[in-house]
Amino acid sequence: MIVVTGASGTIGSALLPLLLEKGYPVRAVVRDPKRLGPSRSAVQIALLDLGNPHGLRHALRGADAVIHLAATTRDQPPRRVEEINGLGTLRLLREAERRGVGRFVYASALNASSFQRTRFFRSKALAEQAVSASPIETTIVAPSIVYDIDDPWVTMMRRLALLPAMPLSGSAKATFQPIWARDAARCIVASLERQPGRFELVGPQTLSYAAIAQVIAASCGRVRPQVKLPLPMVRTGLIWSRALLGGGSFATWEEAELLEIAMTSDRGDADVRALGVSPLGMAEVLGQA
Repeated sequence: MIVVTGASGTIGSALLPLLLEKGYPVRAVVRDPKRLGPSRSAVQIALLDLGNPHGLRHALRGADAVIHLAATTRDQPPRRVEEINGLGTLRLLREAERRGVGRFVYASALNASSFQRTRFFRSKALAEQAVSASPIETTIVAPSIVYDIDDPWVTMMRRLALLPAMPLSGSAKATFQPIWARDAARCIVASLERQPGRFELVGPQTLSYAAIAQVIAASCGRVRPQVKLPLPMVRTGLIWSRALLGGGSFATWEEAELLEIAMTSDRGDADVRALGVSPLGMAEVLGQA
């Protein structure tokens, strides 16, 4: 039995069909089963909020492996980013250790460190340290930006491309190596059959935030000039949006800050190819939409 957290997220949605095709029995840990889509009827379901420690024993009952994808980039009151990403991972890991789970696969984030400017990266780094120190077999995958054809972020960027000029936060110069969710999912499946290790999951191209915005706009036939908004203006606007709309805000200041932090690998896509995956470029993937 493979237990998957974050099964309805961008990577999880691509991962479940691949695991099922391989014949793995899967238990999806979710808060809303309806978001599982067509895979819902083919998997076991465990209702669980990782910010709440109760229910972990049931979720991991009979588990041979855990693939921990669940994470958040914003606070989900009453729980903060640190509790969900950091403490939630630690609780899940400790329960996996108690139950003798054979493999724990953790999705960290490329270039996460305890000294980064955002709480998301700091919480990811602390969780990664705990996973690395575990006595059970662990695999860490550290992706750059993960996207899919219709994921929420790409959808939002397409909507911004409807405007006469496409607004971008800050300098838009930070670089990324975006990887398609299906390629990331294929890497995770392949890692289950490899020795434990750490794999940096990136696509074949290095693109700035501005270049990514251009690729997304071009994929829907819209070539737009870009307007780069000063970070103080973005910060003020998003703080007010969060105050007025709460969890319904389209973005938070910390999420905007994430686009100021480069997520690139010195090894390029070598780890991805070592797992038997030939990653596709972003323009090629979005051109399929």
